[in-house]
Amino acid sequence: MYMNKFIYSFLFLLLPIVSQAQQNITLQEAIDTALENNYQLQQSDNNLKLAETNIWSARADFLPSINGSSSYNRTTGQQFDQTTVAFEDVTTNRIGGNISVNLTVFSGFRNILNLRSVNADEASQRNSRERLRETIIFDTASRFLRVALDVELLKIARETLEASESLLEQISAQVEVGARPTVDLFNQESEVASDELAVIQSENALELSKTRLLRIMQVDQEAEYEFDIPSADELTLIPADLELREMIDAALNNRNDLLAQEQVIKRNEHQVGITRSGLYPTLSASYGINTSYNDNFRVTAIDPNNPGEFIRQTVGFTDQFFDQLVTKNVGMSLQVPIFNNWDNRTSLQSSKIALKNSKLELENVKFQIFEEVRQAYNDYTSFSKELESTEKSLAAAERAFETEQQRYNVGASTLIELNQANSNFVQAQSNRVQAIYNFVFQEKLLDYFIGRLDSRITLN
Repeated sequence: MYMNKFIYSFLFLLLPIVSQAQQNITLQEAIDTALENNYQLQQSDNNLKLAETNIWSARADFLPSINGSSSYNRTTGQQFDQTTVAFEDVTTNRIGGNISVNLTVFSGFRNILNLRSVNADEASQRNSRERLRETIIFDTASRFLRVALDVELLKIARETLEASESLLEQISAQVEVGARPTVDLFNQESEVASDELAVIQSENALELSKTRLLRIMQVDQEAEYEFDIPSADELTLIPADLELREMIDAALNNRNDLLAQEQVIKRNEHQVGITRSGLYPTLSASYGINTSYNDNFRVTAIDPNNPGEFIRQTVGFTDQFFDQLVTKNVGMSLQVPIFNNWDNRTSLQSSKIALKNSKLELENVKFQIFEEVRQAYNDYTSFSKELESTEKSLAAAERAFETEQQRYNVGASTLIELNQANSNFVQAQSNRVQAIYNFVFQEKLLDYFIGRLDSRITLN
């Protein structure tokens, strides 16, 4: 009895794990999971936080630096005592304290340029992160679409196999009664074997697509997952009327990788100014307070018991540390660079080259945008035309197959002709499904290349 309760309790605890392992994932859930788990996006978030920290540091450079220090020193040994006019073994304890304030008055506008530089770097990091986020969304959606396509292709392969097996049974019965030649039976058995191979290949392709989707989601691939995929008939297939010039202009305004590169140029421009500031004089101001305490510090004072005599009187900690031994200093410092082995000149030349390279990279990004948008536009136009042609081809192939099947049933056609018509029909079905998903995929690809892809996307 106790063992049964233990088993039931174990199964009850295991039930949430089993139910969790068999998840039904929609496209939106796949995208959200990929965005949450992607390590590159997490690294980009860390880099963005570091860039924000650098901004605070650059702002703080406008403030004075304040430093405090303290010291303690104990000395034991022969020291000259002015009271006894002799050397004696003396132990001296010293305590010191210091507070200093330094402010850079002028450094060739380095602080201002540095703040502008880190602001541009932060903006570049933010735009790069958004482009990475769009890439993850697009890759996840494209792999989800591949799973959907492979599901449809597997469905077609299985339906074709069922039809072939049904025809095999029909031919086998006809061969037994002598209504069909034996060669038809052999040919159909070969066709069934070929269709079985097609099912196996489709199943393998589907598993591979699921694995690639789970990989980008970065989830446990040993768990069981089901995907909520709309069928091809449920997808919205309305080609849009697009203008290539408008698409290119939109991409140039929206693409985060282009915006990020523009910020890199701004950052490098400020870096040139920062490097050039090393050629200018630096003016700084300082203020400091120093104090100390010595337990052997004494001052000469009138002997209260004998007004005509002087004595060496010990001074207490408060009087020394906060009054008598306090010193203050105020200063200005001017540093003029005269010759430093051409280090500043070399650094300036290096920063100028970095600026030129970043401008060249910007032009490369623009050319890449032109190429991607133009190719995506041409592909979208082509896939839009394929929708209509594959629909007509499928309807014609279906009618041809039905006609050929009727002719074969009445003995007016051969099995080879029937199988050829069936093969054409299956190919037309596959072409139609691929045209549908290629069109949907190309719509998302357009949004990605234009820079307006959002995580809240749907397939229909």
